[in-house]
Amino acid sequence: MSQTRVERIHMLLADALAPTVLEVGDDSHLHAGHAGAASGGGHFRVKIVSERFEGLRLVMRHRLVYDAVQGMMHTDIHALAITAHAPSELS
Repeated sequence: MSQTRVERIHMLLADALAPTVLEVGDDSHLHAGHAGAASGGGHFRVKIVSERFEGLRLVMRHRLVYDAVQGMMHTDIHALAITAHAPSELS
């Protein structure tokens, strides 16, 4: 069975960052006709809460997310909107 892009992104992030909250959505339909859509890459959004983010600045949190999905960047993913929190920030 072939995985969807959302399922692959979810799996990669779950494996790399062991999140307590992970939501992945496909917003590609909102960008139909956009230049990035023509390349075949999709527009996705991620909401993730992970202990790995404790003490890290936003740019480093995003780097960890991008590192986890590196193999999909520029082929399957054109744009990735990231909301990344440490568990302590949600209390």
